[in-house]
Parts: sequence; structure tokens; C-alpha cells
Amino acid sequence: MSDVFGLVLPFFGLIFLGFFVARITRQPLEALGWMNTFIVYFALPALFFQLLAKTPFERLAEWTFILGSVITTYVIFTIMFAGSMLIERSGIAESTVKGLSAAYGNIGYMGPGLALLVLGQEAAVPVALIFCFENIVHFAVAPMMMALAGGDRRSPLELVRGVVRKIALHPFIIATACGVAAAYLRLRPPLPVERLLEYLSAAAAPCALFAMGVTLALRPLKRVPRELGPIAVLKLVVHPLLCYVVLSWVGDFSPVWLFAAVLLAALPTATNVFVIAQQYGVWVERASASILLTTCISVATVTGLLYLIKGGLLPPDLFP
Repeated sequence: MSDVFGLVLPFFGLIFLGFFVARITRQPLEALGWMNTFIVYFALPALFFQLLAKTPFERLAEWTFILGSVITTYVIFTIMFAGSMLIERSGIAESTVKGLSAAYGNIGYMGPGLALLVLGQEAAVPVALIFCFENIVHFAVAPMMMALAGGDRRSPLELVRGVVRKIALHPFIIATACGVAAAYLRLRPPLPVERLLEYLSAAAAPCALFAMGVTLALRPLKRVPRELGPIAVLKLVVHPLLCYVVLSWVGDFSPVWLFAAVLLAALPTATNVFVIAQQYGVWVERASASILLTTCISVATVTGLLYLIKGGLLPPDLFP
């Protein structure tokens, strides 16, 4: 158990440090802008490129793994969306944000750092593949659902253009595509460029986790709405459990790939859910609350999952 705490304490400690510093220095949220720019446009893209470019190309075409992971995420989204519509009688827009809160994990800021720390460099490929394809789907689903709800007034053509532009120009996806191309062509950047990429990659996880802590501190939780209970259970318990069962069933993946996918599924709600809620003016405060609540609870749930993985208590395949 001490080994597990040795892994998670530095990881969650960076989030706590960001939270603590933001509380005592009282800088506005806008002060985080340049750090977020560095993380999103340089550090994490460099990390994804480095990891993929050094991977044999044939290992990047695991379509069964990709589809299993993405389908699992959207089963969770559908459960929350349908429950919100049928039980709580919420509208499409609000139900969409609730569905994303239950399914859209913090796989960008938290995923790479945790998976690589726990599972090693071999986890890089499944993490990058899941991140890339899940985000492509997220970028398409959110505006499509908001258009159905009437919250997005753009024409269908403008909507499609916006989605394509968002996908094609996202720095993480560009970096992933460049990394795949480099792996296919077996290209290696010149030594000075390689060193620059290494410096940027090393900064990715610490900066992302610290920035996440700051963001949580500056969006305080005033109360816990009752809808957050199902969201937390779906996101932190049902999602990783379903991912584990589905990937064990559909393929014969290595333990590192399977556990990387389950770890990503177990992560708390992504900060992008708040951005989407704010963009459309729907369920904004509660989206923020879902991020804070699931992040706090994930300290216990993720630690428990790591204990099962590191202790050999979780079989690498349910259906050998």
C-alpha cells in the first residue's frame, strides 16, 4: 500500500499545491491564462508527439481497443442523458452537460501523467489513442446536441465547419497526427529539437496538475446538488468497471493497455465540461461543482484502483 501512496501523493499533491496557492494568493482566474496556453499548445502536444513518434507504427492501429473505449464512454453518457431526460424531465441542453459530466474524464491534464507514472512508457500509446479519438467524438457531440436543443443558432453547414475546424486545429490532435506520421516514416527530429521536446514534455504533467488545482480553487463549491450523486457514481465507479469488462470481452490486450484505459475511465470530470456549459449558458455552476466533487472523491477511488492494479488483485483479462 505504501507503494501506491508513493505514486498518488505526488500526483494529487500537485493539484493540492495549486489549490492552496490559489487560495492564499487570491490571483484572478485570468492570471492562469499563459500557463494554460503553455500546457495546451506546447507541453502536452510535445509529450504526445514524443511518445507516439517513438512507437512502432503497427501498434497504433488497435481499432478494437479504440472502439471499445469510446463506446464505453458513450454508454455512460447515454445512461446519464436518458436518466436526466426521463426521470428529472430536464431539457436536451442540460441533459447533455450532465451526460458529459458523467462520461468526459480529465484525460488530457491528468491522464498522461498518472498512466505513465503507474504503468510506464508502454502506456503512452493507449493514452494518446484514447485521448485523440474520445475528444474527436466529444467535439462533435456537444455542438450537435446543443443544436438539437436550439442553443446553437448556426446553420447545419456552419455547425459542421465549426466541428471540423475544432478537431483539425486542436493542438493535441495535431500533435497526435504528427506523432503517428513520424512513427510511420520513422523520422527523428534533430538533436536540439529533440531536447526542446524533452524539456516541454517533462513540464506537461506538473504544470497541468498545478493549473487544475488553481482552477478548482477559483470555482468554489457552494452546495452539492442532488444530481451530482449519480454523476459521481457513474464517472468514478461505473465507467472504469464497464471499461474493464468491455475491453476484456472484445479483445486480448496487454495488461498495460487494459489498465491504462481503465485508469483513464476512472478519472474525474474534465474541466472542459465547465467550458462547454459556460459556452452555451447551461448548468454552469453545477458543471463546475461536478468537477470539484469528482476530483475530491477521485483521491480515494483512484487510489483504490491503483491498489488493485499494483497489488495484482485485478486480473488483466476477465475472459482469458
